[in-house]
Amino acid sequence: MSRQAQGAVLLILGATVLSISAFSTTYVNYVKPGFRPLLVGAGAVLVVVGLLSVVSGLLDRPGAHRHGPRVAWLLAVPVFAIVLIAPPALGAFAARQSDGPPALARNGTYDALAGGEVTELTLGEFIGRTYARPGPSPAGRTVRLVGFAVPAEDGGGWYLTRMQVRCCAADALALEVAVQGVAAPAEDSWVAVTGTWIPWRDGIPDDYMVPALKATAVTAVARPAEPYE
Repeated sequence: MSRQAQGAVLLILGATVLSISAFSTTYVNYVKPGFRPLLVGAGAVLVVVGLLSVVSGLLDRPGAHRHGPRVAWLLAVPVFAIVLIAPPALGAFAARQSDGPPALARNGTYDALAGGEVTELTLGEFIGRTYARPGPSPAGRTVRLVGFAVPAEDGGGWYLTRMQVRCCAADALALEVAVQGVAAPAEDSWVAVTGTWIPWRDGIPDDYMVPALKATAVTAVARPAEPYE
């Protein structure tokens, strides 16, 4: 790979990073929103280095050929992956491959639920409240949760799901709530589910179990701008 080619690859890679972070919100499919400044900075650096490399190569003496390792062409792989494939946010397939249940703070503290007929909660907060001891229980309260639908593998029911990430999609875990009382929407469709928590039959379990919600309404919604919790 010549110096000009190396510079061109870096230039294209930097421009791609900038296009998904500075000029769109595509980056939230891969990392948390807080990483945007870092991505913009990295993209800008790659563009500058790429331009300098191209110019430097053009100014070399005629007949002077400088080549880098062929493996450098691998830098083009993420460019093609983002531009040509454009992987979407993680969905039902990734949820089924999730490594395990989320880490729960069983002794975490929560404020009392806000007043009103329906309380909107994230899946993470809803699950945490069902396990917290002591703390304000969601029992008897009507809540509204937003996520995507994942049919149970055994065909018995479905789960409202949201992926939780610490930094990026590579470390994602699936947050799931079993939905009862309504038919399953299409797989991967985003919905808002309104209903009430089904309390634990024998008290808070020692091992993790997926909380269940008795649904009264399911409404289709657009995918949130930030798909991960």
